[in-house]
Amino acid sequence: MDPAVTAIMVQQLTQTGVIAQNNAALRTKSLALVAAENQMAELRLARLMPSPGRQVNACRQGRLLMQCESIFTNSDNTNIRQVTVRVHPDGVPTETLAQINGFLTALP
Repeated sequence: MDPAVTAIMVQQLTQTGVIAQNNAALRTKSLALVAAENQMAELRLARLMPSPGRQVNACRQGRLLMQCESIFTNSDNTNIRQVTVRVHPDGVPTETLAQINGFLTALP
């Protein structure tokens, strides 16, 4: 086989591999964002005022195992609590796949 053709085939296979990796990473981050939004929705629907601090719980999306970390802090208004939800791969708390910020209130 011609070396030039072989080089082109190798390059195309490499590019296909890179595209597949990027696609998998995008899928993972998209599912992490869905998990973060679900966690925030659950917190809002509960209408509770969690104490300032941190909670971690599993937030699986399909076969993807993740951990949702919710960080609660006081705001200037005592009826409102600030919350940050971070999603990490299961067992890798130093890597953040998605993060959203919002507010909680127990008021109707």
